[in-house]
Amino acid sequence: MSIKSNYNHTIYASYIGYITQAIVNNFTPLLFLTFSRQFGLTLDKIALITTVNFGVQLIVDFLSAKAIDRIGYRISVILAHIFSALGLCGLAVIPDLMKNSYAGILVCVVLYAIGGGIIEVMISPIVEACPTERKEAAMSLLHSFYCWGHVGVVIVSTLFFRFVGIGHWRIMAVLWAVIPILNAVYFSQVPIYSITQNEKPTPIKSLIRNKLFWLFIVFMICAGASEQAMSQWASAFAEAGLGVSKTVGDLAGPCTFAILMGTSRALYGKFSHSLQLKKAMVLCAILCIASYLLATLTKSPVAGLMGCAVCGFSVGIFWPGTFSLASSRLKGAGTAMFAFMALAGDIGCSAGPTLVGFISKAANDNLKTGLLTAIIFPILILIGTSFLNNRTSKKI
Repeated sequence: MSIKSNYNHTIYASYIGYITQAIVNNFTPLLFLTFSRQFGLTLDKIALITTVNFGVQLIVDFLSAKAIDRIGYRISVILAHIFSALGLCGLAVIPDLMKNSYAGILVCVVLYAIGGGIIEVMISPIVEACPTERKEAAMSLLHSFYCWGHVGVVIVSTLFFRFVGIGHWRIMAVLWAVIPILNAVYFSQVPIYSITQNEKPTPIKSLIRNKLFWLFIVFMICAGASEQAMSQWASAFAEAGLGVSKTVGDLAGPCTFAILMGTSRALYGKFSHSLQLKKAMVLCAILCIASYLLATLTKSPVAGLMGCAVCGFSVGIFWPGTFSLASSRLKGAGTAMFAFMALAGDIGCSAGPTLVGFISKAANDNLKTGLLTAIIFPILILIGTSFLNNRTSKKI
């Protein structure tokens, strides 16, 4: 079967799309302390790198609600990969060309954040529209590739820094840009389906009047915040807060976090037919709360790293699980629903790490104190999921 008519290639390209998003979201955080030393950046300025990244992504999410259906899925997803590649390549040169290196870093962050925002909006509906069965399993497996991409970024980058030298991080940035460049070509060839091509999409006004839609929006904010508050700061937390080396910190912190997050998504994808999604989210919310407490309240570096890692497993189901719940209960919502939910997720992705950074700064650069405040997000998911159970039992 030709690549242009085989939807399996569409799914494979979508997997690589999420790997691309993992690169743009997780490569720069590995350099936070390097940027701090090389460019003299304080923790609050470092935190704003994450804020800008996800802030731009949420703006893109908002604009995409109507724009993508007009531009077309194929052109949009190809442009997403081009912007991602430009931002990564720019890291190698733009900060050194500008008098204000910090501003140069932010320029690059804006470029790849545009790409990451479009990818977040586009990939889920592209896969949802493919003629596959067990949509919940497909969605969870899709999102697991973000985790495998995260793992790859941490391991490959860490090995590069260890054997080539952290001083050559610019070369690594350019090497990572090769993946979105090649995937842009791949997406130009595969068949792409529209999620609303066989049904009339729900008007945006009707969508925003739906109370259940807003509950899912809260879920997405908390899902993004629960995940990224730990993920974005795990490397710096392990090195500065737990006192381990950068190599050990990166491998035992963000790397193990991503492996367990991907594992939880893959496991749910395999066993989704026998697991009740809402109950799974309740259990994961409880586990997430426990992991934040373990990471921040223990005095043992080993226990602290275990808390970081277990947090990855606990948050794995939040994001794809919310997408699956919304897709099954808000039929015909179309691209607009995915765009608004991606926007909400990115608000959380920005708010979580930013809250950690600013609280840590206020607490005399104490990352443990900052991370402890992020426990509010899984608590809200736990409360919200219970509310969803009550609503569902009354209406269905």
